[in-house]
Amino acid sequence: MSTTGGARLASTDSQAVGQERGQALSDTQATRSVDVLVVGGGPAGLMAAIAAAEEKARVLLCEQLPQPGRKLLATGGGRCNLTNLADRSAFLASFGRQGRFLQPALALTDSVRLQAFFAALGVRTGAVDGFHVFPVSNSAQTILSALLRRAAELDVTTALETEVTGLTLREGRVTGIKTLSGEREAACVILATGGKSYPDLGATGTGYRLAQQVGHSVVTPLPGLVPLIVSPGWVQGLAGVSVPDVQVWIDVPRQRGAGRRGPLLFTHRGLSGQAVLDISADVATLLARGGGQRTVPLALNLTPDTSVEEWSARFDLWQRSAGKRLLKNLLAEHLPASLAAALCEQAGAAQVRAAEVPQTARENLLTLLTRLPFTVVGTEGFAHAMVTRGGVALREVDPHTLESRKAKGLFFAGEVLDLDGPCGGYNLHWAFASGRLAGHSAARASAST
Repeated sequence: MSTTGGARLASTDSQAVGQERGQALSDTQATRSVDVLVVGGGPAGLMAAIAAAEEKARVLLCEQLPQPGRKLLATGGGRCNLTNLADRSAFLASFGRQGRFLQPALALTDSVRLQAFFAALGVRTGAVDGFHVFPVSNSAQTILSALLRRAAELDVTTALETEVTGLTLREGRVTGIKTLSGEREAACVILATGGKSYPDLGATGTGYRLAQQVGHSVVTPLPGLVPLIVSPGWVQGLAGVSVPDVQVWIDVPRQRGAGRRGPLLFTHRGLSGQAVLDISADVATLLARGGGQRTVPLALNLTPDTSVEEWSARFDLWQRSAGKRLLKNLLAEHLPASLAAALCEQAGAAQVRAAEVPQTARENLLTLLTRLPFTVVGTEGFAHAMVTRGGVALREVDPHTLESRKAKGLFFAGEVLDLDGPCGGYNLHWAFASGRLAGHSAARASAST
């Protein structure tokens, strides 16, 4: 990549701001010091830059792509599910055993405060479904434009198309960065580089390499919130078919209680949809433990509100009152027709009338409806992953400031850390909240150096 720098986000027009460019770093610019230098122009990085600038710090934001916020524009299907209305305890619990690490960031920026922050920038938000919060415009561009305008108001300087190749250290303290065109000094540096998900949108794992340069451990990155590749092959014939509410779980001891519930989508190679995405990082972890050779069994309840006993009673009713109708057509009144036909075929009742269903086929179908088995053979990888499982080890970062325990003056924000949550605004809220905490902390630390 070429390196550019010194560009100020001077325009308040969203399109113009998004297209700002700078010139190559001059010798003077390459050595001039700033208070806080943010590496990464995604949601965490932009929020960190704004938070630091609000503390009167001189801020430089370095982004390796030609524009900041590329991944932000892709969130929520382009609609930007920026947070949700879960209470604090439920929000923390959604991140599993690592959730306690979020507490200081969430105390500073909870859902109410985050919505108020954007309201002050002129962005109205709402939760039409009573839980998921989106901008009223239903456009992620609204969020990005507001962040860019605020950064411009605060005189945040940007260096676009700038590849950071290393950190500079002096007596155990981070004192700046190295780029292809030279070094840049800073009292504090914030790594907000993201993980490895969606590499086309700038996620290259740069932050991991930079963190390792100063002694940080990196938990092996794995794709999370990612579609799964499964067998048997008959699933491929259902590509595009969706079920609005299923329950899915990893069908191994100690994992069955960790299931998820939500929509399901069949793909040309397997399974997707919120229920599957939410469990996918756990599946990827199990797959990785097998050295790439392991498979993971899944089970799905296609109708979690209907028990085996209720299905059995329904079959009895169909046998008595609709015996001449094909079983697959009756089942299609409760499931997509192609899925109903596929299940009946797998059960041995493809063209069987309700009054003539063999006992074995009936038992098979009951199992398929309430415990449909799949074998996961892989994931669709980082190119299709919404988040990264793994990253900079949390034990090496102070949760109250997000400062490194390995090197003073180095802070972290967002997905670069070993923390990920489910679908539904959790991960984007963490990006914003951690960016705000890191920005405040870095600005105050820089003032004391």
